[in-house]
Amino acid sequence: MGLFDRIRGDDDPRVAFFGIDGVPYSMLSDHFDEFENLAAIADEGSAGPIDSIVPPESSACWPSLTTGKNPGETGVYGFQDREIGSYDTYVPMGRDVQADRVWDRIQEAGRDATVMNVPVTFPPQRNVQRMVSGFLSPGIDKAAYPDDLAEFLQRIDYKIDTNAKLGHKDDKSDFIENAHATLDARFEAFKNYIEQDDWDLFFGVFMTTDRVNHFLYKHYERDGEYKEEFLDFYRKLDEYLGRLREMLDDDVTMMVASDHGFTSLDYEVHFNEWLEQEGWLEYAETDHEELDDIADGTKAYSLIPGRFYINLEGREPRGSVPEEEYEDVRQELKEKLESLEGPNGNPVCDRVVEKEHAFRGDHDDIAPDLTVIPNYGFDLKAGFKGHDEIFDTGPRNGMHSFDNATLFVDDPEATISEVDLFDITPTILDLMDVDYERSEFDGASLV
Repeated sequence: MGLFDRIRGDDDPRVAFFGIDGVPYSMLSDHFDEFENLAAIADEGSAGPIDSIVPPESSACWPSLTTGKNPGETGVYGFQDREIGSYDTYVPMGRDVQADRVWDRIQEAGRDATVMNVPVTFPPQRNVQRMVSGFLSPGIDKAAYPDDLAEFLQRIDYKIDTNAKLGHKDDKSDFIENAHATLDARFEAFKNYIEQDDWDLFFGVFMTTDRVNHFLYKHYERDGEYKEEFLDFYRKLDEYLGRLREMLDDDVTMMVASDHGFTSLDYEVHFNEWLEQEGWLEYAETDHEELDDIADGTKAYSLIPGRFYINLEGREPRGSVPEEEYEDVRQELKEKLESLEGPNGNPVCDRVVEKEHAFRGDHDDIAPDLTVIPNYGFDLKAGFKGHDEIFDTGPRNGMHSFDNATLFVDDPEATISEVDLFDITPTILDLMDVDYERSEFDGASLV
């Protein structure tokens, strides 16, 4: 037991959770001979693939993972959401999450939480022990609380995110170097506060994994130029996770999880271009670049990733579809999506999910009417600027997947079978002996 435990006289069980954004379980398990530390957790504890959420996009996934609730409860559906009764859109931030996070529950129980680099947490909360916000934060000076945390992070050249623009170059050397530097500083920050041992819940996320996968995953899956560099990055990640595990006291259970899986990307699909070509979407002017530019005759529009909204009378400001026609129009759009094929002849959609089957809660009024879960190889885009083609390619060669996310629990009693992101928060609370009502969550504890 650590020094701070002895001072507190606190014998309550603790959890150290490490997020590895976008890491597919199968990739890790295929290399357990090299990723020896993760293999050890799988052997001595529990591990397996889990499902993500609808839609499998990080801005929606992390609020759901950290609350145990679906986007209808969190109020966050993706990187870009629509204002109620408006065509205005916004990028959801921490204050837009409308459900209690797991660390809020820990603090309310009189325990301490250190939270580092979790996406969709800006600005940092001041009701926790310490927090540095993650993805979409403007800079450490504004993203860290309290001040001594910001000072430490600046000293170690901590980066909130990898410079993804470097990944757009054909030569990936600078991108890979930057990814390693970001990973190194993240580990140093986690190590420093793990060693302080003054927390009950440590919750930190390695976001760099998602960035590496976006630009190198096809190199890995299809024996490309940078396959070895990809594996080198994950060898280092495994080493760091092993070192963090060694620092933990016996009263701490370690968890490692990703928010979605990953696979190779073959085609980007520009759905608003498809809707326009199919006669579902019209623009008021030749120059258009945002949702508010759609014309009155529009029947449907799309937001990333693969979210479709019927332009409904009484809900949208210039809705053109009468409420009594809603079900028929939505069904027609669903059938067209289900029949859509890519240039390779493969179906674009693995399945098309109606809103009532994916979202429930007080904040489902901005839920998409349909959400596409793509087949492997198709990355779903939207965009209102227009594109020359429905299908094309960009600088990324890896894409999110709904299935094959990752979960490791350093506890042999954990049962990882038919699991999704909603199960993680109640599992953490059970491991920490924090009381809650079973009906509060969309998931259930695994222990």
